[in-house]
Amino acid sequence: MITSTIISYGGWKRCLRIANGSLELVVTLDVGPRIIRCALIGDKNLFVEYPDQMGKTAGDAYHSYGGHRLWIAPEEKPKTYFPDNRPVEWIQDAEWFHVRPPAETSGFQKEINIRLDSENARVRVLHRISNVSKAPVTASVWALSVMAPGGTAIFPHEPFQPHPDRLLPVRPLVFWSYTEMTDPRWAWGKRYIQLTQSDAKNPQKIGAFNSLGWAAYLNEDRLFLKRFPAHTDATYPDFGCNCEIFTNHRMLEVESLGPLRSIAPGESLTHEEQWFISKAGRRGDTEEELQSIIEPALTP
Repeated sequence: MITSTIISYGGWKRCLRIANGSLELVVTLDVGPRIIRCALIGDKNLFVEYPDQMGKTAGDAYHSYGGHRLWIAPEEKPKTYFPDNRPVEWIQDAEWFHVRPPAETSGFQKEINIRLDSENARVRVLHRISNVSKAPVTASVWALSVMAPGGTAIFPHEPFQPHPDRLLPVRPLVFWSYTEMTDPRWAWGKRYIQLTQSDAKNPQKIGAFNSLGWAAYLNEDRLFLKRFPAHTDATYPDFGCNCEIFTNHRMLEVESLGPLRSIAPGESLTHEEQWFISKAGRRGDTEEELQSIIEPALTP
């Protein structure tokens, strides 16, 4: 059974807690919207929280806050970094919880819709951006889960096909100017690419067109896996990325992106993620161990 209550959390007076017997989500209502907490019942928060920013409200400065957020791609200032410091509205419609902040002066209206499975630790998160300006805009929906430190992000290589059975490339792999492929936080495996979060000061980032449509974060024995669409006929931001991973000394972001499209005034774009959270019972080190942990999460 799903329950919803208004609670105080982390210094914010109004937060929406959505829970079933397995999982709880906490959504900020004084700012955001942010899904600031995602945790198995009685367990650690899978998302990062910044103690120096918890409970802050109002003001014109952008705050990272932590948690899961909705951004607009391609990344640029000030559009992408519009401060989400104002109270948000929420309603419940059947199984869905709709959380919406005021429209932005950038001309966008954001909304996050959440549907928690009635029993299992599975969540559907539908992200929407609407054009409330008077002119068409081109944008992409960008969903970022900001994970607690100490874990490892994992995303898959494309399925192996031997040469010369497959002659054409299967996907782009995109790097930023600060990406350092020899950094020891990277693991370039046969089945997966992995990036581990640590206290190293230099950030790292990678992007890809991920046709398998999933990325995961394993922290101790806790697995967070998200699934997302991969439209092979669409144009994506950042040289064609629908999946990106970023880390610095405080956190790691598991990100998915929707197609880059023109939005007429009054129209919207949506992008859905499906989350699966579990305890693996162990930390996987080899790719075979990781596969045994990840595959149950990919089962419908």
